[in-house]
Amino acid sequence: MGRIELARLTKHYGAVAAVEDLSVTLESGTITGFLGANGAGKSTTLRMLLGLTRPTSGRATIDGLEYADLRSPARVVGAMTDPDVFHPGRSARNSLRVLARVSRIPDRRVDEVLELVDLGDAARRRTGGFSMGMRQRLGLASALLGDPETLILDEPANGLDPAGVLWLRRLLRGLAADGRTVLVSSHLLAELAQTVDDVMVIDRGRLIIHGSMAELFDTNASDSLEDLFFGLIQEGQG
Repeated sequence: MGRIELARLTKHYGAVAAVEDLSVTLESGTITGFLGANGAGKSTTLRMLLGLTRPTSGRATIDGLEYADLRSPARVVGAMTDPDVFHPGRSARNSLRVLARVSRIPDRRVDEVLELVDLGDAARRRTGGFSMGMRQRLGLASALLGDPETLILDEPANGLDPAGVLWLRRLLRGLAADGRTVLVSSHLLAELAQTVDDVMVIDRGRLIIHGSMAELFDTNASDSLEDLFFGLIQEGQG
């Protein structure tokens, strides 16, 4: 369960190809780092996967179904794409309760995920007074509400202090160990290298490489994820 598949996924905006013929399969029990320079097509890809943008052609599926066809999306896939979506006048608990009730998730799950992301003591505080790191944790809590098999996280470590980054790494590894599929888009390459199992890199909307960290380092003679990433981008633009 939790398999993500992109099959010849393409999105054009007029004459501009944001994503072009992107095909990749992500299996359950893995954390995949999704890398690309600004404008490479990462956000467009994630939006198509989450049903927010319609592909020009091709398919993006989770467990064989497009997002719009999922019967209970929050119980299948959890997404964290923008930590600033919460109303600043609502408490953390009430913000999550709104989402839970829309998806018919019991209120008790709200307190469970708040504890899971270390916001239990801040449950009654208004989110307008949260630091960026706290908003990131709340966004992650919202993604976990339905206890989904698949997680799609865009820059989840932004705003976290070093202890928070370590906490996030351990949390994601635990989720993958439970059999979940975790897709993480991030610019923090050094941290990503310590967290992910696999890496997929896109440039100008096209897949450059996809494979395990060990395989990519062996075949590309790189000492770090930064060297690997920038080497691949320069090679693709050469």
